[in-house]
Amino acid sequence: MRIVDAHHHLWDLAVRDQAWTADLPALRRSFHLSDLEPLAAAAGVTATVLVQTIHAVDETPEMLALAETSDLVAGVVGWTDVTEPNFGERLAELLSGVGGRRLVGIRHQVQELPDGGWLTGTETLRGLRQLAPTGLAFDLIVRADQLPACVAAARAVPELSFVLDHLGKPPIAAGELEPWASDIRTLAESPNVSCKLSGMVTEADPERWKVADLRPYAEVVLEAFGPERVMFGSDWPVSTLAADYAQIVDTAKELTAGLSEAEREAVFGGTAIKVYGLE
Repeated sequence: MRIVDAHHHLWDLAVRDQAWTADLPALRRSFHLSDLEPLAAAAGVTATVLVQTIHAVDETPEMLALAETSDLVAGVVGWTDVTEPNFGERLAELLSGVGGRRLVGIRHQVQELPDGGWLTGTETLRGLRQLAPTGLAFDLIVRADQLPACVAAARAVPELSFVLDHLGKPPIAAGELEPWASDIRTLAESPNVSCKLSGMVTEADPERWKVADLRPYAEVVLEAFGPERVMFGSDWPVSTLAADYAQIVDTAKELTAGLSEAEREAVFGGTAIKVYGLE
């Protein structure tokens, strides 16, 4: 079975600081593509999607240039401010620049904002409507309490493909399902939304998590969206706070063991290829 890792990061602290890692010593170092390549190969991962980490204008062109030279990175989810009046011009520059053909989506760190109101702001919706005709997706990196705003945005721009990162960050460590599960089911009613089976181990107890802790959340997502709208992502290297790369892949396989072969192929490759238009 081919495996596409639809969500991972890379950064070089010698090039740009990652201030969000200040209190996470295990992540307070550079993570290069050369670090990931042997891990991916050992796990049977043949393609990946590299995702932005901070709101920095230069980060996305750098990621695109890297992807252009890589046999592993098939797509990039980057950042440029969708609320800016010149968003369309900036997007066109990224698409026409080095590696522009590898740009498959845009993301904004909504999880850092007080609430989800940014997603339904006038300027944001204007930008999202400009994004839609390009065929690029918009990744939703949000907290569980911001899911209702995701529902509103997906309904407001039905022509745009949205991708929910990390299951919307459910309270796995607390063992709580509601209101997250109800919000997930409501969001899944919008056919233009997909979901990444990613980021679960760091929402659980990073030192004591078990597959059984994750299963109820994976089952809600798989039932609500269907495997054809769910895609595997490692969230490496953030996931190293709780597990190594092989463990993340094996855990996803265990969580999807009850699916048919065709359904597992969707989760581990087909959905990402379709939603992101990966070559």
